[in-house]
Amino acid sequence: MSLQPDYFDYPHRSYGMDHDRYDWSLLSERKPVVWPNNAKLALWVNVNLQFFPLDQQGIPFKVPGGMTMPYPDLRHFSLRDYGNRVGIFRLLKAFDRYGITPTVAINGELVERAPYLIQSINQRGYEIIAHGWNMDCLHYGGQAIDEERALIERTLTTLREATGQAITGWLSPARNESGNTPELLAANGIQYLCDWVNDDMPYPFRTAQGPLTAMPLSNELDDSFILMNNLHSEDSYVEQVSDACDFLLQEAEQQGGRILSLNIHPWMLGQPHRIGKLEQALEYITSRPGVWSASASDILSACSATKE
Repeated sequence: MSLQPDYFDYPHRSYGMDHDRYDWSLLSERKPVVWPNNAKLALWVNVNLQFFPLDQQGIPFKVPGGMTMPYPDLRHFSLRDYGNRVGIFRLLKAFDRYGITPTVAINGELVERAPYLIQSINQRGYEIIAHGWNMDCLHYGGQAIDEERALIERTLTTLREATGQAITGWLSPARNESGNTPELLAANGIQYLCDWVNDDMPYPFRTAQGPLTAMPLSNELDDSFILMNNLHSEDSYVEQVSDACDFLLQEAEQQGGRILSLNIHPWMLGQPHRIGKLEQALEYITSRPGVWSASASDILSACSATKE
């Protein structure tokens, strides 16, 4: 059977990449980044505070970490809720102990359901970034643009009013986007998005509504990816994080400042049998000379200042 004449018709077809969101750039050939106090490694710890609805619809797919059993999946629903009731406070104690300045990605709906979380985070002065409305409200190709616009506006309005923060960062639920997501984020005052994981350092990102910055938040070092997806042990988690720290510090000696980004979930690492492993990883990282723990916005500002 021969191919139809329209087989090679694409929305975007040109030499190079299949989109024009950013320019191709080799990390090793960019201007070296200098962190404050000549630190070599910026530590970005991103905490996910999430709400998984019990009546999950799974449109267009079931989000990782969501409900898997027939309704009502109380086992998984209550386990996720454990992170917001218990696990997060163990994480906060660990951050205090090791001098960590985390960034907190939070679902808009969780602000309404658990206002005490916002109070705890705000009291500590941590940066908050938007994490969508909830973990069942995905952004995806084929979604009506008005529906997605409403989700983004509702999320940002809720978070900005509740926190008093500008909310300039965004992490999509399941890191999933539609082709319209970047434009809608830029139009609503977002300055950086964390969904694109194709780099180790921030890079300029184009939209029809103005520029954004892509802040790659490592998926490979995500606690749920290592422990739940890859089924590696907690000891392996510590080993992988420590190895990444050592390698990036070594690379920074030759190529300029690097970022170690750790994406963590209170319902996972806040468990009593795992919190010690997070503390072990943080103790190792902070014991290394030249490590600077900072919020995502502060890291981005320092990176931008180097390029000016």
